[in-house]
Amino acid sequence: MIAALFGPFAEFAFMRRALVGCLALSLSAPPIGVFLVLRRMSLMSDAMSHAIMPGAAAGFLVAGLSVPAMTAGGLLAGMTVAVLAGLVARRTILREDASLAAFYLVSIAAGVALVSTRGSNVDLLHFLFGTVLALDDEALLLLGGVATVTLVWLAVAYRALVIECVDPHFLRLSGPASAVTHLSFLAVAVLNLVAAFQALGTLLAVGLMILPAVAARFWAESLPGLIAVAVLVAAVSSVAGLCLSYLYGLPSGPAIILSAGAVYGASMLFGRVGGLVRTGLPGRPGLSGNT
Repeated sequence: MIAALFGPFAEFAFMRRALVGCLALSLSAPPIGVFLVLRRMSLMSDAMSHAIMPGAAAGFLVAGLSVPAMTAGGLLAGMTVAVLAGLVARRTILREDASLAAFYLVSIAAGVALVSTRGSNVDLLHFLFGTVLALDDEALLLLGGVATVTLVWLAVAYRALVIECVDPHFLRLSGPASAVTHLSFLAVAVLNLVAAFQALGTLLAVGLMILPAVAARFWAESLPGLIAVAVLVAAVSSVAGLCLSYLYGLPSGPAIILSAGAVYGASMLFGRVGGLVRTGLPGRPGLSGNT
């Protein structure tokens, strides 16, 4: 068991690099996911993760598989879609979820079309599912830099974020702090999605951000507890997914997200805060609080 867990990382450099990248992502993405869940913006993160693709594809067309070029393109595209979706929701009859769905569909179609004009099927798979086992120095520096920026930003903006989650109207009345907090939050969320794109691809980038956050909801009630559990779930899922990928030949990105999904399923069943086993399944006598 121990050999299966640590052997691949001790023997192969590419496994160690993948582990370092995933652990860096596990430090930064889940806390953002916790705030997205608390603000009921989980689906917005999914839309933004797909909105990154045309920008990253444009960077690919200009400079090939260049991390700086694809990162810059992804950041620009993600922020543009986030801002445009908000404007459409405020200036038209469409709700924000509908406008995000429209931008999401157009973005992923545009991204696939752009990659297909110059790239191969391998390049398209790289964009859609990532290449965790092929992270290079530039990608690791990006993941580490994003984790550092995110943690510093969370330390600075933590109080305002908590107030916005509990009473956004109060924060809006306090002046420009509300707009600054919201826009900087969107920027950091997009930054983490761009970093996750390098490892997990467009389709799975949001997985390590949201799944640990929703799993944590079944184990903790305080905000610090939610963040700590979400980071732990992401780290454990990363290690488990990489081991499954090595032992059984599964694609590494999907294996990591499936591991996080398994933790979510177990949390939903056995979690101490609202888990099905603890609260009692509906219709089963003897398990509910009314019996």
